[in-house]
Amino acid sequence: MNEHDIGDTMTGVDPSRLDDQQLMKELETIHRTRHDTLLYGSNDALRAHNDRMARLEGEWLRRNPRRPVAPGRTREGARERGCGQAATCLL
Repeated sequence: MNEHDIGDTMTGVDPSRLDDQQLMKELETIHRTRHDTLLYGSNDALRAHNDRMARLEGEWLRRNPRRPVAPGRTREGARERGCGQAATCLL
């Protein structure tokens, strides 16, 4: 069997079998198609998209456990960013 055999056609190649470059390409593609799938895809298509995206992102996180986190993307950073711009601030 190879990556194009039955079983891979609906869910794609197992993310653990992709090299880093292939994994990033798959992630870029799935994120690019997310909006259209959400708006116009069937329930089955959306379920498959959710599953595939979770598997790809999970593999990326497994490979990159010490990825840099931007301060503004943390809960504390979001609070600091939001209080100056939002009408209400719940602190």
